[in-house]
Amino acid sequence: MTQISEAKQGKTTPQMKDVARCEKIAVEVVRKGVAAGQIVIPWNPIHAPSSLGIGKGLRVKVNANIGTSREHCSLKEELEKAQVAVGAGAHAVMDLSTGGDLDKIRRALLKTVAVPFGTVPIYQAGIEAIEKRGSIVDMTEDDMFSMVESQAKQGVDFAVVHVGITKESVERLRKQKRLIPMVSRGGSFHMAWILHHDQENPLYKNFDYLLEIAKKYDVTLSLGDGMRSGALSDSNDRAKFQELLIIGELVEKARKFGVQTMVEGPGHMPLSDIQANIQVMKTVTKEAPYFVLGPLVTDIAPGYDHFVGGIGGAFAGFCGVDFLCYVTPAEHLCLPDKNDVRDGVVATRIAAHAADLARGIDRDIDRTFSTAREALDWKKMFELCIDPTKAKEYRAKRSPSEDTKACSMCGNLCALEMVKKYLKKNERRPHKKDIYK
Repeated sequence: MTQISEAKQGKTTPQMKDVARCEKIAVEVVRKGVAAGQIVIPWNPIHAPSSLGIGKGLRVKVNANIGTSREHCSLKEELEKAQVAVGAGAHAVMDLSTGGDLDKIRRALLKTVAVPFGTVPIYQAGIEAIEKRGSIVDMTEDDMFSMVESQAKQGVDFAVVHVGITKESVERLRKQKRLIPMVSRGGSFHMAWILHHDQENPLYKNFDYLLEIAKKYDVTLSLGDGMRSGALSDSNDRAKFQELLIIGELVEKARKFGVQTMVEGPGHMPLSDIQANIQVMKTVTKEAPYFVLGPLVTDIAPGYDHFVGGIGGAFAGFCGVDFLCYVTPAEHLCLPDKNDVRDGVVATRIAAHAADLARGIDRDIDRTFSTAREALDWKKMFELCIDPTKAKEYRAKRSPSEDTKACSMCGNLCALEMVKKYLKKNERRPHKKDIYK
């Protein structure tokens, strides 16, 4: 049984109860959301991660991508990156490894990571096709499906499948004349295979078989955004929306079959395009959980793309996105290291929290923090802040003089201290005319 099939039968799983407790909402709200396909709980019983709800009415969640490349491969580094990501507050981790012993890397990460764990099976299928037959396009249909099942057996909780890359959508892309035709690695694998063989994408053509595999292990399918825009100029174009229409049909099919699905989104797009994209997606998929990369709201900030993604992610979350895939400072430049991973997670957590606040969630945390700030209660502030390590480092970097609790920015000119000394003191003192009444 899967989470969605149990929910449809009116049953509440332990994972639904955990999500309800974490989100501070009624468990029946969670169950109904899962039954409708508007909430997913990625939970493969082989891995049995911590319970995480993603979707309508819940807090915005954060995913961290890690993984080796064919140019740089170190299992030790990837394990460190996974630990750093979770330690910094990532709610889920994805392994995008393309170099080294991929099965060994994945098994080690699954043992290390207690949060939901995702992969893109087509990467390993393509790499093995290169090693065995010389080219990615030499993958067979069996290679693709076998890899999905192999990774599900290892315990993967959610898997990206680029089912919207079809002969029809590739033809649309050919006509589109985009500035950057395609930036999705998995999407490009499927596009090349379709054009080389002049055949339909096997994952789309045999979607029912894919659903059988996913249902067997209760793997949540993340329907990949192969046509996401890699430049602002290509945002919200016909190729993207055509893929989304195809995915919308498959979401409904998966729900009926008893398989949890979420949908991946952009990509590079200006702030002005984000709300429209989300509204179309939510309408087409009947409010499936939306998982977006960024969005990146400018193309010209390499080295600072974690900020760019944070800006887009905060607004996207406010507009209805449920799951933010982090972006690191290394995006577009190189394979990220553990420091990049940490910076990316923190920036995206800030974006997610900002979105939650705008939606009326967790405002009590900021109120409590502000109360501590007014009282110059540094211990409490450090307990509540998103990144206590960095906050403490800055506090210690230029310590204030011993005669003040303020920071070294203002010292004895602190506005908070001045207010305490005069405004609050004056509030307690009775006015002269009141004394002589």
